[in-house]
Parts: sequence; structure tokens; C-alpha cells
Amino acid sequence: MSGQKRSDTDEMTFAEHIDALRPHLVRGVLAILALAVAAFLCKGLLIDGVLFGPMSAGFPTNRLLVWMAGLAGIEFVPGIERMQLINTAMAGQFNLHLKISMVAAFCIGFPYLLWELWRFARPALTERELRGCRRFVFYVSAGFFAGLLFGYFVIAPLTIGFLSQYSVSEQVTNMIDVGSYLSTVLNVSIACAVVFQLPLLVYFLTRMGLVSPDFLRRYRRHALVALAILSAVITPPDVFSMILVLLPLFGLYEYSIRISERTLRRSSGTEGTTTEGK
Repeated sequence: MSGQKRSDTDEMTFAEHIDALRPHLVRGVLAILALAVAAFLCKGLLIDGVLFGPMSAGFPTNRLLVWMAGLAGIEFVPGIERMQLINTAMAGQFNLHLKISMVAAFCIGFPYLLWELWRFARPALTERELRGCRRFVFYVSAGFFAGLLFGYFVIAPLTIGFLSQYSVSEQVTNMIDVGSYLSTVLNVSIACAVVFQLPLLVYFLTRMGLVSPDFLRRYRRHALVALAILSAVITPPDVFSMILVLLPLFGLYEYSIRISERTLRRSSGTEGTTTEGK
């Protein structure tokens, strides 16, 4: 599709679309494999420096919690420092190394994958659709990395700190598998990266006429309750941690309302101009 003019795309068969998509897929796969090899070779930086970072007392979030506790006159020692990780499978660490390398490659190469997708889809879009999708790759990538960083620096250390110390009985000792720990860090971070696509989702829903600023304002309280419940579920059961997570999420919702307003205003202006031209 990327090599065809827009006027020719309607005449392309399904097989021709697949042929047009193939080079984009090949380039995307090769890029991910190259990044995966690089990530595999950077084991110390990737695993010890990044993924095991939230276990350290020197991690920014843990230092912030200690500082905040000091202001409140409370002695706080991050429990995750005392957490011991184990491996229970012969090839467990090697398989985990491969998995982490692939996930890291996907995260780093995410903008490039989006760009290849954009190159494939662009010829089929109308001029109006192209105007609505300007900087698509930039905005999606920015939301993805912002969510990834929020999940890594805020949600992951709070979640790990709580779960690693939680106990149903003194007779039970936590022996946490390294795969379980790393999966928690990765899943939480990537989940936040997806959640941070909310403004972009609202943008497209507004352009389609499915969502409006008034609708989002009307259900603001419902959204606040839902986000508060979500914050309480994914963080330790204390008010400070819950608020620390809730504020950015609610700010994201408020920002989505502004996005919807601007989108609706621009769409109305475009339609007015088109009508006058006719």
C-alpha cells in the first residue's frame, strides 16, 4: 500500500495489501531482533541497573518515601531491600534473560513499529484523515513512554514493596521467584503505558462523535471514584501512596477533557470552513 497512490488503493486486492504490508513487517521484525540482541548483551545495565532498581533503598521513589516519612516523624525502612529472589528452574534464568531482551526491544523499538504502521496506512487515508492524524507516531510514543516511566518509578516500587512484605501468617515465609518479580515490574509498567494512551483514545472518539467534553465532565465524579479504586488496588493500603498514584491518573483524565474540547472546536471550525467553501 505504501507504494501506491491513494486513488489506486481502492482497486488493490487483499493479496496485494498483504504484499504491501510484508516489507513493513520484515523491517519491523529485523529492527526488534537487532534491538533484542543489543539488550541481551547489556545484561548488567538492563537487569541489575534497571529492573532490579526498585529493590534498592537508593531508588528515587524509595528515597522520596523515606523523606516524606521523616517529615511526618515516622521511621520508614523500605522492606524491598530485604527481599531475596530465587530461581527454581534449570533454564529459568536464561529463558528469563531472553524474555526480558525481547520486551526491552519492543519498548525501545515501539516508535519505529508505529512509524512502519503509519507508512503502510497513510496512502489509504483521505486529506481530512491525514490532518487528524498528524504527529500520530509522536503522540502515541510520548504517551507510551510517559506511562512506562510512571509505572516504573511510581507504581512498580509501591506494588513490590507492599506485596513483598505482605503476610497472612508468621508461619509463612516469602520466597519470591525472580521471574515473578520481573514479571510484576514489566506488567505494571506496560499496563501504565497502555493507560496513558487515554488522551489519544479520547481524541479519536471525539472526532468520531462518540465522546464529547460535556459527557466527560458529566461523568467526572464517576471517573474519580473508579480511578480511586484502581489506585487503592494497585498500591499499598495507605493514603499517601494512593494519592501519589491517583493525582497523575486524574490529571490524565482532566487533560483528556481538554483534548476533547480542542478536537471538537477544530472539527467545528473545519466543517464551517468547508460549508462556506461550498
